[in-house]
Amino acid sequence: MFDMMGMMGKMKELQAKMKEAQDNLKNITVEAESGAGMVKAKANGQRKLLSIEIDETLLKKENAEMISDLVVAAVNKAMDEAGEKGQEELRKQTEGLMPNIPGFDPSNFGL
Repeated sequence: MFDMMGMMGKMKELQAKMKEAQDNLKNITVEAESGAGMVKAKANGQRKLLSIEIDETLLKKENAEMISDLVVAAVNKAMDEAGEKGQEELRKQTEGLMPNIPGFDPSNFGL
């Protein structure tokens, strides 16, 4: 027989775990670099950019386009890594509460 009350309890538990996991994402930080470390970007598990460091030797007008390219590369790397770490955290927090469905991303559903 289908246990509706048990399922509702599991859903509440899942929601609580997901909220906790999402709250913890801000504590996950990653740093990525480009240009052999001349530009560094730091982001958190919520895919928020926290900081950018640019080596002083780059800060010349003639380097503007290169700096832009390096910043974009570093930020994209940091965001990718932050997203991966965030997904790992969500998987850890919801382990055993949700079926393992390949390609299923609970963050796409606000979970």
